[in-house]
Amino acid sequence: MIAARSGLGLAVLVAAVACLGAMPAERQRGLSWVAGPTEVSAADFAPLAALGVNWIVQTPFGWQEAVDSPEVRLVTDGRIWWGERDVGIEETTRLARERGIRTLLKPHVWLRRRADGIWRGQIAMESEEDWRRWFASYERFILHYAELAERLGIEALAVGTELHATAVERPEDWRRLIARIRAVYSGRLTYSANWHREFQEVPFWQDLDWIGIQAYFPLAGGERPTVEELVAGWQPHLAEIQELQRRVGKPVVFTEVGYRSTPDAAAEPWRWPQRGHRGGPVEAVDLETQRRCYEAFFQAVWPRPWLAGAYFWKWYPSTPAGRGIDPDFTPQGKPALEVLRRGFRDEAPAPGL
Repeated sequence: MIAARSGLGLAVLVAAVACLGAMPAERQRGLSWVAGPTEVSAADFAPLAALGVNWIVQTPFGWQEAVDSPEVRLVTDGRIWWGERDVGIEETTRLARERGIRTLLKPHVWLRRRADGIWRGQIAMESEEDWRRWFASYERFILHYAELAERLGIEALAVGTELHATAVERPEDWRRLIARIRAVYSGRLTYSANWHREFQEVPFWQDLDWIGIQAYFPLAGGERPTVEELVAGWQPHLAEIQELQRRVGKPVVFTEVGYRSTPDAAAEPWRWPQRGHRGGPVEAVDLETQRRCYEAFFQAVWPRPWLAGAYFWKWYPSTPAGRGIDPDFTPQGKPALEVLRRGFRDEAPAPGL
């Protein structure tokens, strides 16, 4: 009634109430957990609990030779890191749950042969028969993790990650696949769409529980932007996300969001840090710009009532010496960590949560 009298309008009020009613009881305060080569222990989760983290992402991989190869290979043991194996996922889930931390299982497809600029968003087949083979192999891959998630009581599953061309070209195949996943898995479902064009074009959001976005939006050109500039840079992206959310009627989860510790972190947040590999340059380290990016996120994005949660990329089970002075995405040992702690632990509950 108060909102209606202030000019909000009945239709907008009803839409806002519907949006809030779709939200989970507790916002996802998440980190993207790095699956390491060795086993983890209960002590590795103590820093997360201290930060107020209540969810983590775990990421196993399926292996595909090239963008037009019609097979996704499932590998659950052997020559992969311990944290990506079924046994590693199970143990990580158990130890996290002991700290009250839930899991979003987010399988990725890894392209083994990639030319410059080629990535999984361009996966597409050259014939109808190859499409049939690709979806059959992807179904085996994702149903394995759906069944594992159900057995372990994992709370949420991403049915795919940044597979833009497949989503746009084969929406009915995806809808059939989602139905098969729901037949074996009872938790929440999302799809992790890339920030660039894909999240607006996914045709099957209505079949899922959350709109998932890999939120590496460019916020400011150049180097060392101010918090005010970064907050302003968020506004057009937030308007676009909100329009999609109103149309679809589902909560939004940032299945990844993060920033390098570099002066230009806000210009191309998706770009991997340069550490001098293969004769390349060593990227300059700028911890203050990363901190400002975190500050801008918690000012501009976190209070939005349609945001059901966010997962910051990335978090290592242990913090090696020197971690706080490198250009990596992690906030560990850096000023951004205090911003994350304050944002996660000291937040007031969003309206309706």
